[in-house]
Amino acid sequence: MKRTLIKNGQLITPEETLQVDLLIDSGKVARVGKGLTDTNAEVIDAAGKYILPGGIDPHVHLDLAMFDTVSSDDHYTGTKAAAFGGTTTVIDFVEDKDPDLLKNIADRRALADPKVAVDYSLHLNITHFNDYVAEQIPSVLESGVTTLKVFTAYNHRLRLQDGEIFQLMLIAAEYGLLTMMHAENGDVIEVLVEDALSAGHKKPIWHAHTRPAWGAVEAVLRGAALAAQAEAPLYIVHLNTAGGVDQLVYARDRGVPVMGETCPPYLFFTEEDLKRPDGAKWICSPPVRTAADNERIWQGLTDSSIQTIGTDHCPFFYDGTKAIEYEGKPVRIPGKELGKDDFTKIPNGLPGVGDRLPVLWTEGVVKGRITPNQFVAYTSANPARIFGLYPRKGCLEPGSDADLVIWDPDKKLTYGVAYSHQRTDYNLYEGWELQGFPEKVFLRGKLIVDGDQWLGKRGQGQFLEREPFAEVI
Repeated sequence: MKRTLIKNGQLITPEETLQVDLLIDSGKVARVGKGLTDTNAEVIDAAGKYILPGGIDPHVHLDLAMFDTVSSDDHYTGTKAAAFGGTTTVIDFVEDKDPDLLKNIADRRALADPKVAVDYSLHLNITHFNDYVAEQIPSVLESGVTTLKVFTAYNHRLRLQDGEIFQLMLIAAEYGLLTMMHAENGDVIEVLVEDALSAGHKKPIWHAHTRPAWGAVEAVLRGAALAAQAEAPLYIVHLNTAGGVDQLVYARDRGVPVMGETCPPYLFFTEEDLKRPDGAKWICSPPVRTAADNERIWQGLTDSSIQTIGTDHCPFFYDGTKAIEYEGKPVRIPGKELGKDDFTKIPNGLPGVGDRLPVLWTEGVVKGRITPNQFVAYTSANPARIFGLYPRKGCLEPGSDADLVIWDPDKKLTYGVAYSHQRTDYNLYEGWELQGFPEKVFLRGKLIVDGDQWLGKRGQGQFLEREPFAEVI
């Protein structure tokens, strides 16, 4: 692989912004410094641009079966969209369909490896717990997977009981695995859904009404309490309520090793969007909340109370009866129209893996809510540290993978489907005016996105084996 020298850019790290040059050799960052020269390297002038470590999205769902369909992005289309948005690593999820946990991981890799266009890793869902599962958990490390996801919602499908979660946390702590939690109250949801359907309430807004915010608030604190008692680290996924952030802060202030992730929709959208004629577009779990919740989550980012921003990317067509064109071919996949007469049948999930960095730059950095350094921390460095990928990923230091984005802070565009490259028929940010966008994206030193040109290919991504006992930040 040829060497590449990036000159005159400003490198953004979580701590500082530096005017430096970067030399890339054999897919790695070889040197970082001022006034670098190399007569055998291709030189790229990044004057007036920022150099960012490639984004790491710690929470995506690709090729996920749900209800009578499947998420519209598979491991190729979703990772291609990630690349166009400046993200070079994603972490997907493994369902525990088989009692053999290692088989489930192997099956997921067999599906993903031939398709992925950026590097990736996996989290393992644990939705059944018994002695056999408990005995297998230490062996999960053999696969390079170090994270276990549990649910306090989705009764009779995904949920574990508190005692089971506690037992899992004890094992995870002993072997250096990190427990992740979807925090809602499944019992309350079950009662409210049954009541709503009995009363004939079937519109999208009832998805939010039957998953009340207090259930999420309570479940975050309950998860933190279990983590405290197990002396085990915990990562709360997709924080969506003001109270959830408050409980995260409460626990962390008392020394509990708990960390929190939020997602862009929880910063911008509310239950009012579910009342729109196309409200199904905003159906996700947990649901978007209120403007006050949006503001508290932003505050949690401004003051660094929250540790990461993922996407929970899980897109579906809004109208899957109509085909869209993708890479020159028509694609039609059943989508949210499946629940047009019943909110409980609307596939839960939103597109976002390609939107995250451009939207957050405009709404966060340009508008002064977070600094460029915090932006890099939330979208790259912190996920790398928490999930055992640092310093291979999440930074641009000698020896790190040369995953990087040359970012044009002055580029302005009207955003939407045309730019996101997500394989679905809508975009949550359609028509938004953005400032700041990826100009070039490199994966392990290879230029894979150059403006609007796709230079990458299916299967070029690598599976990332991770180390246990990662940082709690």
